[in-house]
Amino acid sequence: TPDITYAEKLARGELDLGWLKNVSSEWGVRAKPSKIGLTLRDIAIGSYGVIPDVAPRKTMAPRGSDVDSDVPDMGYTINTKAEVWSENVMELYEEAVSRQWSATRDIAWGDIPELSPDLEHAMSQLCTLLSEVEMVAADFPAKWLWRINHDYVETKMFLCTQCMDEARHTEVFRKRALVNGGGLGKAKAVVEEFLKLILDASSYDEGSALMHLLGEGIVLSLFRAGELISPSPVEKQIFRLCMQDEARHVAYGTMHLKYRLQSDPSLAEDFHAFLDRGEEIMTTLLSTPEVVEPIIVLAAGGVEQAGEIGAAAAGMLGQRVVEEYLQRCERAGLDRRSRLTLPTNLDWVSQALASN
Repeated sequence: TPDITYAEKLARGELDLGWLKNVSSEWGVRAKPSKIGLTLRDIAIGSYGVIPDVAPRKTMAPRGSDVDSDVPDMGYTINTKAEVWSENVMELYEEAVSRQWSATRDIAWGDIPELSPDLEHAMSQLCTLLSEVEMVAADFPAKWLWRINHDYVETKMFLCTQCMDEARHTEVFRKRALVNGGGLGKAKAVVEEFLKLILDASSYDEGSALMHLLGEGIVLSLFRAGELISPSPVEKQIFRLCMQDEARHVAYGTMHLKYRLQSDPSLAEDFHAFLDRGEEIMTTLLSTPEVVEPIIVLAAGGVEQAGEIGAAAAGMLGQRVVEEYLQRCERAGLDRRSRLTLPTNLDWVSQALASN
């Protein structure tokens, strides 16, 4: 309902100015830009930099603002800092916005060479897989963003950059699959089962552990391998750019878990249970030909050579993937070595390949 009395006063040139005279803001507090510009860390000063352990209200009002007493409840369900926070989230946001790239302009698509059919099939199948799995790392944050209290806006801002990153990854791998005549390959049910596990997570804790630590962590290892085995500088650039994005997401997830466990060590068993379920599906995924063999063929330089060096390549990659995952868990304060259900090496893959 319009305030007729105020409208009449305004028409006479009478301003209210209550917002100017009766505000509790920290007048005179000045944020000083650092060498790289004015960052989120630079403006986390005075009361504006105090991030409450428990949010006092459920509104979109900026943290530190003078809020009306009768503001509506926005229905946020994540209202404690420990549920979403990580100590590196401000820096990760700044890095993300400063290192955005374009899958249209920044990749030299015209320089991709003609590959042998074996290599093109392998690259296209790998890109099919990556285009499939990357978007879940946008869908998952999107599911939870609107549930996170606005007092933790830095986390929300970072998760928005993750959505943009993953949309770009989906784009770049889809483009690579289609640009050189290979086309999209096979999508396997076991991959979809793991993605569904993330999206169906009943809590942010569960989904973040499955996605950031296990899923994106293993994808980060695949990106590193992809840069090494790519058949041309163009693909190497694709994997390199995706790697820098993915590393941010994994860094957030690792440090979020660390913050969560430091706040409540009793949650460790819950996180173990989440990862137990994820590792069970991941073990099947890592024994799927459509996932493993394209990497082996690319590493070997073709199908014929894959029989000779593929087993060794698979074993080395498997060991690296699992070890990097365990190290991430350790940095977060979760000892998975004693609970691990993933194979610590891929001898079973090596034996299968050697018998073919």
